[in-house]
This record gives sequence, C-alpha cells and structure tokens, in this order.
Amino acid sequence: MDGRWDGLRAEVRRTIDELVSSGREAGVQVAAYLDGEPIVEEQAGPADPTTGRPLTADTPVHAVSTGKGLTATVVHVLAERGQLDYDLRIAEVWPEFAQHGKDAITLRHALTHTAGVPALPADITPADFTDWERMCALVAAAEPRWAPGERIAYHAWTFGWLVGEVVRRVTGRRISQVLAEEVAAPLGVTGELFLGVPEADLGRLARLEDAGLAALMEYAGANLPNFDAVAPPAVRPDATIGGNPDVLRADVPAVGTMTARAVARMYAALLGPVDGARLISPERLREVSTVAVRGTEWVFGQETAFGLGYAVEADGSFGTAGSGGSLAFAYPELGLTVAAVRNRLGAGDGDPMEGLRRLIRDAVVAGSA
Repeated sequence: MDGRWDGLRAEVRRTIDELVSSGREAGVQVAAYLDGEPIVEEQAGPADPTTGRPLTADTPVHAVSTGKGLTATVVHVLAERGQLDYDLRIAEVWPEFAQHGKDAITLRHALTHTAGVPALPADITPADFTDWERMCALVAAAEPRWAPGERIAYHAWTFGWLVGEVVRRVTGRRISQVLAEEVAAPLGVTGELFLGVPEADLGRLARLEDAGLAALMEYAGANLPNFDAVAPPAVRPDATIGGNPDVLRADVPAVGTMTARAVARMYAALLGPVDGARLISPERLREVSTVAVRGTEWVFGQETAFGLGYAVEADGSFGTAGSGGSLAFAYPELGLTVAAVRNRLGAGDGDPMEGLRRLIRDAVVAGSA
C-alpha cells in the first residue's frame, strides 16, 4: 500500500482497537480504495465472541441493507452490456407483476424506491423469505399504495424481489449467481461478496450480536406508523434474522453479506479500473450516482435522495448503509471508496462506522488539497 497513507492506517487501527477494547464493538473491518488502489484495510476483534474466533480481512459479515448496493451494481453491470434498461416496464419480463394496475412500474421506479409497493403482509415470516417463488408471487399480487413515481418509500425488503426477479427473468440466473460471476469473480473477491451465501461458506461468517438494534426496531414499530408495513414484526432487519442460516442461504437481495475490502473494491470498480477491471462506463457512473429523486420519505419521514439503487448524500458520496451500522460509499470526485462493517449491530451508540468513514474521507480531502 502507498506509504503516504501510513498515518491514516495507524489512526484507523487505533480507533477500531479502542472501540473493541472498550466493549463498544465486537469485530470491525474497515477498508478504503483511492484511485483504484487500496489505502486502508484494517480489522479488529472477534468474528465470534462466544469462541474467540478472530475477525480476519476475509471474514464475511452480514451487513443488512448495505447489500442493496450489491444488487444495484448487478443491474448496472447488466445495463452496461445492454441486457437491461432502467425504463423497462417490470411487467414486460414478469407478466404476473401487472396485477392491480402495476403494469406502468419500471425498473427505475424500483431502484429509486418509488415503485409504490413497499409493504409486506403483516404475518410474513423468515421461512417465507427462503421461498423465492412465494415471495415473488406476493410482490406480484400486491396492490400498489400509490402511482409509480408519486412518492418515495423505502422498499426495505421488497426492493430485493422487485430487482432480483427482473434480473432472473432477463438472465435466467439467480441474482446471487450473477453477482458471483459478473462482479465478484472479475474483481477477485469470490467468497467475500454475497447475496445468498453458499452452504459451504456459512461457517466462515461473523456471528452477529444485538447491541440496541432490536430495541430501536421495537420503538420504530410503535412510533412510526408505516414502519411495520415495510418491516413486519417477524422480519425486522436485526441480528436475529441476519443470523438465521436459512435466510442467509436464500436469495434475499435487499440485504447482503460481505467483507469491507470486497465491497470497497466493488465501489472502486464503479469509479474506475481496479487491476484492469471496470464495471461501468464513466457516463453510466454519472447517471447512477446523480440524484434521481428527492423528497420526504414515507417510512421515516426524513428528507431523502436516491440515485439508481444508491442513496446520494450531501457530501457528494453515493452508496448504501445497513441497520446496525455497516456502510459502503463512493466519492466520485475524490476517487475514494470507504466501507466499514461490524458484527455487533448497534443503535444510539454515536454511529462509530460513520465516524470511521468521515475520518478517512477527511484525511483524503486534506491529503489532496
């Protein structure tokens, strides 16, 4: 790695060592790429606090909705090859989806959380999530809450089946297979970037712990009137469902499992070449990372901006973050990508992973000034 960033790496290492030694974190991975080259790859703590198995750089961590960035990236790789168009009407390739007047909903609506089908049945269970055909049938049969494009509503779970089934109908392959073959393999991160996790890899994963996330979900269900519609009580995105091996094995492409270095490398290959591999063109990068929709979001009531499958933030970054604190973002103007994952899913803890992201971003800004 470039010696110019030795001080940054040392500061990141000190920070995560303190987080782990203080008990605020169990295991943490942090990685960053600059202009296609790794500048940070640090980890600390246990992958499994019950056995002491260490968290290494190649230990995959279930990172909840950070996985939406993997799903979006698959779409853009296919679009780059002419296999998908963002304005494809979903019902053209998935005729059953046209029920209840949903024939005008496009892939663009799904990517920008404006499709109008964010809700799941109140009695949905984790076992249902393991049945792809059942979940796609439920989404196809759903009545839209409003016309496509009319409102932004975080499609917490339905995003995955909406996008994933379009990919399956167009390619004939499960989206986890497309990710493995068209994204992970060219980037040399096979075994570190997953939607559905192969059975053989389950034993390698970090073990998730709850550190306040479940309580936050309970609070959200009681106080946000639309929260339970998108994340019913049995399938709230927390350490319980994220540690369920049946769900982990299944394709549930609203969530994902990854190492920090693999997802940072993936975002770097969106920005430009990484060891000769580039996922999309500069023109497509501008399109997918530019704000496509902005407004008050239906579930959380906050001002939100989305590009095509990624959140777009005020600091010029785009990417995704997951419940409990994991994240992966890219800064096109800086040529920087940052990822941080943790296996102790926290809430109300000051967001240490976001602090690490800012630390790295600010150091790169200062170093390039």
